[in-house]
Amino acid sequence: MQLDIFEHGRDVMLRHDAIVALLRRDAAAAGAACDRLAEAFPQDASLADLRALAGILAPAAVDPLKDHEALRRACRRLDEVGAPAARRALGDADGGRWLLPFWQDLARRCAQLPFKAACEVQHAAPLWLRAREWEAAAQAVATIPSWRRIPLPLRWMAEAQLHLRGLQSTWPLLVELGWLSPSLLAGVAATSPDPTLPRWVERFERQFEFAGDETDLAWLPAWLLTEQPSLVAHLAAAQPSRDEPPEQAMRLLVELLGLERQGRHHDIVPRRKALRDLCPELYAAYIRTR
Repeated sequence: MQLDIFEHGRDVMLRHDAIVALLRRDAAAAGAACDRLAEAFPQDASLADLRALAGILAPAAVDPLKDHEALRRACRRLDEVGAPAARRALGDADGGRWLLPFWQDLARRCAQLPFKAACEVQHAAPLWLRAREWEAAAQAVATIPSWRRIPLPLRWMAEAQLHLRGLQSTWPLLVELGWLSPSLLAGVAATSPDPTLPRWVERFERQFEFAGDETDLAWLPAWLLTEQPSLVAHLAAAQPSRDEPPEQAMRLLVELLGLERQGRHHDIVPRRKALRDLCPELYAAYIRTR
């Protein structure tokens, strides 16, 4: 954008110079522009944010991070200093995009750090997700032993696969996540690139109530089969989990749908009774569609 010094004023021009240098990722030019702004307008409200971003842009260490604590400090710097400054100086969208390479760099530098339950978010996978590098995130999760049995890595993989393969192919992971951690499934739905998932969650929450809290979301896969039986093949592909009531209910509904297609009414009756005994609320949702 062309700025007229007489129309806009010198302070605007100097801020503009700093922002242009930041967007070009020219650390030296950004630092020099901040110096000129500080010399002419030392009380400028944007100066602290521009300097913070110029400091983050300056050549940084590229060597691997030694431990999880070092990674925690680096993430905290980006979250608490870089992200707010970028939003204020560059705007929400441009600020978020500007930070992506820094998350990529951190993900590369911590690739050798193992997943630890005590510091579970300090791993390369969530950093690749923040960098919007979906394939790299999936590959990082795949290095975690038994990732499909651990709620947080399972969430990371589900998020990555939603972007890579879409909702239909990701349903088995989402089902398993709902059984292991309903709250994490809610988080995935809230940020899903496919609006179908949050719409299903919203509809489920309006129509179904068991415990009356977030744990109800563990029943989402079973309830979905009462509303959208065409999803049966995708949901049934979920791997066995803890065999708790929400999983038992979904497996029962998979059986019921198969028996209904085959017209095996004699076998349907005992399974309907088992579903009613297991969860009357879900049975009511099922029987309304029959």
